[in-house]
Amino acid sequence: MRFSLGKQVKSVQVVAMSSNGQPEKLASVLAEEVLRAIYGDDYKGCTANPEQIASVIQESLRHHQAQTDDLIELYEKVVEAVDLLSTPPDVSKVTDPNQLRTLLSERLDGIHAVTTKTIQTTALVRRTSRTQD
Repeated sequence: MRFSLGKQVKSVQVVAMSSNGQPEKLASVLAEEVLRAIYGDDYKGCTANPEQIASVIQESLRHHQAQTDDLIELYEKVVEAVDLLSTPPDVSKVTDPNQLRTLLSERLDGIHAVTTKTIQTTALVRRTSRTQD
C-alpha cells in the first residue's frame, strides 16, 4: 500500500491488525513518518511518543477496517439474495403459466427491493464517510 505525506510517497507493508492492543507495524511506520515530516529525520525537539501516535493511527485503521468488513458483509448478503431470487423455479412445482408469471413477478419485485435497499445503504455509508473525512 502506498501512503503519501506531503510530497513524499512511501510504500509500506500492510500488516493484519492484532487483537492484543499493540500498535501494528503500519501504524508505527505512519507515526514515524508523521514525526519525521514535522521534526525532521533526527526528531530534534520532538517530545511525542511514537507509540502514542501509532495507537491513535491504529484506532483509525481499526475503524476503517470495521467499515470495510461491514460493506463486504452487505455485499455478500446482496449477492446471496439476488442469487436466490434469480434461481429458476423447480419445473415440477410450477406447472401453470400464470403461476410462473406470478412467481417471476414476485422475484423481480424482491430483486428490486434488495437493490433499492442496497443503493440507499451505500449512499448513507458514502455520506457518513464524507462527513468523517
